[in-house]
Amino acid sequence: MQASFDSFGRVSRHFRQSVTADQAVSALRDGAGVLSSFLAFGNGKSYGDSCHNDAGTLVAMRQQSSLLHLDVEAAVVEAQAGISLEELIAQIAPHGFFLPVTPGTRFVTLGGAIANDVHGKNHHLRGTFGCHVESFDLLRSDGKVYRCSVGENAELYSATIGGLGLTGLILSARLRLMKVGSLDIDEKITAFSSMEGYFDLAAAADEENEYSVAWVDQLASGSSAGRGVLITGNHADNGNFRTEAASAALRVPFELPFSALNRLSLSLFNAAYFGANKRKSTPHLAGYGKFFYPLDGVGDWNRLYGPAGLYQHQSVIPFEAGRTVVPAMLEASRKAGLSSFLTVLKRFGDVRSPGILSFPRPGYTLTMDFPNHGRATLDLMERLDRMTLEAGGRINPYKDQRMSAEVFTSAFPEWPRLEALRDTSFCSDFWRRTALSTLDHPRGQS
Repeated sequence: MQASFDSFGRVSRHFRQSVTADQAVSALRDGAGVLSSFLAFGNGKSYGDSCHNDAGTLVAMRQQSSLLHLDVEAAVVEAQAGISLEELIAQIAPHGFFLPVTPGTRFVTLGGAIANDVHGKNHHLRGTFGCHVESFDLLRSDGKVYRCSVGENAELYSATIGGLGLTGLILSARLRLMKVGSLDIDEKITAFSSMEGYFDLAAAADEENEYSVAWVDQLASGSSAGRGVLITGNHADNGNFRTEAASAALRVPFELPFSALNRLSLSLFNAAYFGANKRKSTPHLAGYGKFFYPLDGVGDWNRLYGPAGLYQHQSVIPFEAGRTVVPAMLEASRKAGLSSFLTVLKRFGDVRSPGILSFPRPGYTLTMDFPNHGRATLDLMERLDRMTLEAGGRINPYKDQRMSAEVFTSAFPEWPRLEALRDTSFCSDFWRRTALSTLDHPRGQS
């Protein structure tokens, strides 16, 4: 069947060939042969083409969304790969648990969180999502289901965590949970007037808090350049485990014929946001939805970028280069005349992921997103790529739509290990564009 399986960036939009998860499982288990390459598709929250397979077939996983077992004593949950984090939270929260790592949206699937090895606001303490995956069942094109863990099929375990869906079809997974005193968060917001102000605060904030993230006014210049707010938090101890309705309070009801996120609108928004938050220095209680998933409250908010979609650039810059390179990247985007709606800065710690191709490494991670203005936007992204590589950093694959093969392979020299373990009946547009384009004779079907 053909259906619309857009990525969140919505740069490349057209109908794509797909099958249901049951159809894919039957084809793989029967050993009847896969006529075109497969790729699992969860909820489409990846920004670029790592979730697309235009030369093959997508496997729609969302219907495989059952919770299979919750072991309260061991603090472990087992669920099918298509379950969303929102659905998981609803099942585990009444027992006093929360996800040990969560990205900025609750609508990611369990399989997608593993395949992308997502990170959150507490990487400095708990690492990536993959650090908490006890095991998973992986179906490969030889018709076998492999139970993968640190002690069983360990190479496949490491290749699949952060492996962008290329090692086979994750059927289900066991995840270790975090015991908390409440879903509510004791939140503190601290304004800083410059990048130096942020850097002076950031390390101590990580040491003292479970969660830490900064919003930066990317458009502020002159004496206000680099201003922003540092948001820290810890789970409260009030015993509130009531989950929130995940339905959006607001919604962008239709696609605009232009981008509503321009320099004027964002300058006004940024000034208002900074002004409102710099007065919130007193610690206060925040609901988990507002703290972890603020943009989930606005349905289809990516439509604000207009019909051409958006590009997101997420980099990680080593600590020793951060104070110089991060401000330079912000300045480069201002000089290019392009406006980032969501500019986020946080620290990655030294908790190693078990995944071969996991994105985080110790340093500062800067995220900016830009409306797609064609060549001007691409030129800026390439400039940011060069600045990242020169600093010894790298760019996030599952946020990418256009990085070159050279940029990817330079920043991820471990990629041949994943290619060696890739199931040849699985591929993606991203992998063809980057890794496979460097090979004279790609392995198997691509």
